Amino acid sequence: MTDKKDLSEQYLDKLDYLITAAKKAGADASDAIIYSGQSEAVSWRLGKLEEVERSESADLGLRVFIGKKQAIVSSSDISNGVLDLLVERVIDMAKNAPEDPYAGLADPDLLALKAADIPELDLYDGTEKSADELRELARATEEIALEVEGITNSEGASASSSKGLIATANSNGFAQSYRSSNFSLSISVIAGADTTMERDYAYSSKRYFDDLRDAQAVGREAAEKTLARLGPRKAKTCKVPIIFDPRVSRTLLGHLAGAINGHGIARGTSFLKDKMNSQIFSDGISVVDDPHILRGPSSKPFDGEGCRNDKLNIIENGVLQCWTLDSSSARQLGLISNGRASRGTSSPPSPSSTNLYMAAGSLSPEELMADIKSGFYVTDLIGMGVNGITGDYSRGAGGFWIEDGKITYPVNEVTIAGNLKTMFMNMTAADDLVIKYGTDAPTLRIDGMMIAGA
Repeated sequence: MTDKKDLSEQYLDKLDYLITAAKKAGADASDAIIYSGQSEAVSWRLGKLEEVERSESADLGLRVFIGKKQAIVSSSDISNGVLDLLVERVIDMAKNAPEDPYAGLADPDLLALKAADIPELDLYDGTEKSADELRELARATEEIALEVEGITNSEGASASSSKGLIATANSNGFAQSYRSSNFSLSISVIAGADTTMERDYAYSSKRYFDDLRDAQAVGREAAEKTLARLGPRKAKTCKVPIIFDPRVSRTLLGHLAGAINGHGIARGTSFLKDKMNSQIFSDGISVVDDPHILRGPSSKPFDGEGCRNDKLNIIENGVLQCWTLDSSSARQLGLISNGRASRGTSSPPSPSSTNLYMAAGSLSPEELMADIKSGFYVTDLIGMGVNGITGDYSRGAGGFWIEDGKITYPVNEVTIAGNLKTMFMNMTAADDLVIKYGTDAPTLRIDGMMIAGA
């Protein structure tokens, strides 16, 4: 009696079949990937069940190379009966594709072929949560928020559970898989009435259910944040220090991630394209990309091309140290991939960060703003007015006014503006870093930004 193969082994067998069949059909090289997952989500609003969703999916992608020509096919049908058809189609596509001088699999020397190359990151929690359990979690979260005096309405609470499996292989001998899970809880509520209504939200998302914040904490946070926004005032146009709350400071790091993406650098479409080994942040600022954080929101044991990945010190004491590179962008720049390839099933790999964060500073948020006589504490950003080529920055914002080093009254309907090159050089980090989103920064202060208000 033989043991039945588990799902990851079944997927790796399918990938091996595809790669072998592609070679027989004329491919010089190939790689393939399968993503599968299942999720359950429940929405609850004003004491009633709003929606229950459950989904199961599996997607397969096959990429082949004939010389410097490449082609990709994908399918949501991964049954054995369609595999030969996929191979036939992708070979025909590759024969008629244009040549790409930078196309090809990752350098075999970079592949995670040994067990020691693939860390255990504790990304999978097998805990099962039924729709009834998720409903109860969402219900309790909303009930707690609505009990807070001053909260007048709810936009709903939701709870979800998801599990996934990624398997990938290539014709250079790489074949690996890993599982992941995620649990989340969120709520958005309203305070005030008519034209004086304000809303805010809170949420928690974790790999392990037991790490999730409880309904009490999430519901209370949403209510308190919403109540704090009541009675907003207008700000006058001025030039003042700006403090970015962690839930928006991370967006500044996102702009950095876009500016150091290897493909953008190779095309010359980044405002940082000539800044390697130059100081682009103020002294003391460090930025790290670490795919190996245990239970991290964006952790992965290897990259989308099967390459070994490890921690990258992207900014050290304000100085730019590296780009994020996959194999194609690295070849264009005459460099070596640093294991930052990310890919789906229907497109080639491209560079992407993993757990990207700015290291914590030495001052508390209170100390960071203690000397600000008049300034702006930003909690919300609106719009996408950022030019990745020039670094020009202009976004709608809301938050609170700072007077004599203290947060005072709420402010909305203002625009903040500057240029990312100047903003980076005038940035100071607080000590309150929390790895939460996958791109994270502590509270940040930037001096000398413009506010366009009343």
